[in-house]
Amino acid sequence: MKCCICGTLKNCEPYLNKVFKNIEKIASLFDDYVIILYYDKSNDNSLQILKEYQKKNNKLFFYVNKKLPSTYRTINIATGRNFCLNYITTNCPDYKYFIMMDMDDVNCKDIELDILKKYLYRDDWDGLSFNTSPRYYDLWALSLYPFFLSLYCWEDVEKMSKLIFNNVEESLKKLKKNELLNCASAFNGFAIYKKDKFIDCNYDGRLRNDLLPFHSILNINRKIGLNYIKRYDDCEHRAFHLEAIQKNNAKIRISPEILFR
Repeated sequence: MKCCICGTLKNCEPYLNKVFKNIEKIASLFDDYVIILYYDKSNDNSLQILKEYQKKNNKLFFYVNKKLPSTYRTINIATGRNFCLNYITTNCPDYKYFIMMDMDDVNCKDIELDILKKYLYRDDWDGLSFNTSPRYYDLWALSLYPFFLSLYCWEDVEKMSKLIFNNVEESLKKLKKNELLNCASAFNGFAIYKKDKFIDCNYDGRLRNDLLPFHSILNINRKIGLNYIKRYDDCEHRAFHLEAIQKNNAKIRISPEILFR
C-alpha cells in the first residue's frame, strides 16, 4: 500500500518538526509514501524548516506559491489542496490512499497509530476523519444532518455553533461499538481518503449552492428560527466532500476515536 501525505502551510514554524515526526510514524504503515506540501509566503521560518527537512527526507516535495493570494483565505487553501491533488494525479497514479492534514498545533499531539492502522483494512468508509480531544472542534468543515450549511451562513453564529456542536457530540455518543458516523463533510484537521473516490473532485473555497439541498436546508433552519445570510466563501472541504458524494457515492465518515492526544 502507498500513501500521499498532503498539506498546505503558512506561518507554521512552531509546529512543523513535531508534525513531521507524526508524518513519519504514519508513513511506517505503508510500503511507500510521499509528502506533498503547498507553501504560502509566511512571516516566520517555515520555509527554512521545509528546506532543512527535505535534506533529511527525500520523500518531501514542496511547492512555493509565488502568486498573489486571494482576499479569501478559503480560496487560497483550496488552491493549495488542489495543487496536491494534481500532483497525485500526475506523479502517483498507483497510490491507493492520500491524507490531507493541517500542519499546525492540531496534529502536534502524540498520534495513536494503532487507531489509524486498524481502519486501513475496513471497507465502510472512503473518506475518514476522527474525533479530537478535549472535544470535537472543526464545526467549520462539518455538514451533519440536519445542519449542512456552515455556522457562518446564519445570522446568529453563536446559536448555530451550539446547535452544531451539540448535534455532533450527541451523534458520536450514540454510535454503537465500531460504528462510524455518516456525514456529508468533516475534517477536524486530519482525514484519510481512498484516492479513486476523490481524485476527480476539487476543493472549492466558495459556497457551492449547486451541491447542497438548499431549499430543504432553509426549511429546516426556519423551524429553529435562524435567518440565512448570503455569503461568497465557505470551508473548502465541504465542496470537496459533497462533490465526491454526488459523483462517486463516496462514504464520508467520522470515527468517534481520538487519533491525536
